[in-house]
This record gives sequence, structure tokens and C-alpha cells, in this order.
Amino acid sequence: MSEQANHIIVGKFGAVYGIKGWLKIHSYTDEPESLFEYQPWMIEQKGRLQAVSITEYRRHSKSWIAKIEGYDVRENSQALVGLEIKVSEDQLPELDDQVYWRDLVGCQVKTTKGYDLGVVSDIMETGSNDVLVIKSNPTDAFGKKERLIPFLETQVITQVDITNKFIEVDWDPGF
Repeated sequence: MSEQANHIIVGKFGAVYGIKGWLKIHSYTDEPESLFEYQPWMIEQKGRLQAVSITEYRRHSKSWIAKIEGYDVRENSQALVGLEIKVSEDQLPELDDQVYWRDLVGCQVKTTKGYDLGVVSDIMETGSNDVLVIKSNPTDAFGKKERLIPFLETQVITQVDITNKFIEVDWDPGF
């Protein structure tokens, strides 16, 4: 795997757990345990990507802990605390009728009536549904700098075209 490959952040190392170098793991995947299916993990230290291998992992309370090859004592594992866990983009499964949230960032958003709302700059997770954060055009007629639009398929989101980086919404531009 080359350093030029696109890497996706899928988690983060938390605090050291115990004296044998185990680390708490914060998973950003929908199913937290699926993080361990992606191998190798890549970490960035001093501007360089390097692969790390998991020798063991297990559930601990409501989270996960893992043992990383070559990090056998607490003091060595401390160097990994806070580092992001990355995997090669090509390790992610292909989706049929769904999209990865990361693919929505940068999409142009227009209403069903053709009004240009701007570009997706981020996605927020809320308790009930996810929300697209749209950075408005500088010339927006309504003076909006940012819009928050719920990602509700069929109700609000009428079309998503990842290939052309386009999303159509049934939304009032003044809101």
C-alpha cells in the first residue's frame, strides 16, 4: 500500500489501558466492532504514515480496547494516544443504494426549482436525523452564509448524484 493512497479516518486511539500497553479505541464506523475488520491500520507520526497491526482486541465496558504489535508496555503505547486511525479508501465496501457521508461533502445543492443553495461543507449527526451543512454562495439573495438542511430522503432530499457532485432538495431557500 503506497503512501499516495487515499486514507480515511475511521477511529482514534484513546487512553492507555493497563500496564501491558492496551489502548482504548474510539471507532467512527457505524458498527464500532467493524473497525477491526480493516487491516492494516495506518497512523501518522512526524508527518509519515506507518502501518500498525492489531494482535488482540476485545470489548471493555461500553467501548473497545486493542493491543498493537510492538507496543507491549504502557510507556510505549502512550505515543499512540490521540492519533487518528486511518485505512486505505479501497478497503471500504462498495455501497449499492447508499453513499458514504464523506462523498456528500463538496456536492452542489440546488432546490427542485433550480435555486443554487451552495455547497455541502460538513454533515452533523443529530439524534433524529443527519443534517447537511451548506456553505451558501457569496451572492445569496437571502443573505445566508450557511444553511442547515435535514438529510431526509424523499421528504427533503429528492436526488443525490455523487458522480456529478450534485444534490437536489425540496427546500425553501429563504429558510
